[in-house]
Amino acid sequence: MKYRVGVIGGGQLARMMTVPAINLGIELKVLAETANSSANLATTVVGDYTNLETVLDFAKGVDVITFDHEHVPLKILEALEAKGISVQPNSKALAHAQNKLVMRQALEAIGAPNPRWLAVSTPSELDGFIAENGPEVIVKTPIGGYDGKGVRVVRSASDVSDWFEPSTLSSLGGKLLAEQKVAFVREMAQLSARSPSGEFKAWPIVETRQKNGVCSEVLAPAPNTSSELVAKAMEIAKLISTSLGVTGNLAVEMFETADGKLLVNELAMRPHNSGHFSIEGSTTSQFEQHLRAVLNLPLGDTEVPEAAVMVNLLGVSDEVDFVENYPELMRSFKSAKLHSYGKSPRIGRKLGHITVIGQTHESALATALQARAAILGLQ
Repeated sequence: MKYRVGVIGGGQLARMMTVPAINLGIELKVLAETANSSANLATTVVGDYTNLETVLDFAKGVDVITFDHEHVPLKILEALEAKGISVQPNSKALAHAQNKLVMRQALEAIGAPNPRWLAVSTPSELDGFIAENGPEVIVKTPIGGYDGKGVRVVRSASDVSDWFEPSTLSSLGGKLLAEQKVAFVREMAQLSARSPSGEFKAWPIVETRQKNGVCSEVLAPAPNTSSELVAKAMEIAKLISTSLGVTGNLAVEMFETADGKLLVNELAMRPHNSGHFSIEGSTTSQFEQHLRAVLNLPLGDTEVPEAAVMVNLLGVSDEVDFVENYPELMRSFKSAKLHSYGKSPRIGRKLGHITVIGQTHESALATALQARAAILGLQ
């Protein structure tokens, strides 16, 4: 049987599904936003994913629809499902990744560990939350935020006065999300996958390091982590994926607190930046696993036999294309694995990543950081 997977979104996640799709004999098709998208090798259709007819036409040629991002309107997905089209994850599950308030409410209902939070619709409500949980709190826009966008650290409602403007607040659903500013010792991510039949597999929890609100480095498995914390992270991921009906990959971003607890920060229902290490650093990569899961095929093993480190390559200018430096990287850093996303350079844009596998996190991270500095011309 020939399996056909349709991916909505032409970014780097769809791009990185291409190789495992070829290896598994899966026909991968992509509905991309632009002709020169990152996933242009697999792009079948260029069109508007918010247009129902465009998405319906695209879905006719595949067995299952999945995603490079979570921004497809739920009404579009519900219309696909009403016609019997397999959407993985489905619209009910994806709603929790599209709206942070919906997510918080659901996590609280199933008993997953949340920070203190409140939905606020007026400055006075926010100032009340700050008075109880301050002096600083986190305020997020419920929809549309990513990589630090739509997130602010505030001391007063005046710090987000623009978000309380009637037109802006209305576009955000009428409420903002206020959360306690968690005193964490590190940020972590638990990646897992679940198939429609209920099979569940999880990778070991990883440590993520952020700079300016964007993931900079990932260490896998997370160093200096107790077996109890590893088991708890997997338990949280399984609770969420099972209770919310998530299929395909699920990334649970979490805070580890000083007293050894885990609190859920955000969810992503697709392959995730924290799992890119798995291409070289795991028995089954997150991209292969996602394809297996959405097609309801048996899931692969998720062992990470050695220390794996992934570092993101962010644009340092609007002109420099780091791929030009790849031959020098290969010459100087033979253990470094470069992944280019095929994107035009732009300051701060995720252009690719480097993975290094080593016997220790310290040695692998040192090599990865040196390789990043060299390829971005920072030495």
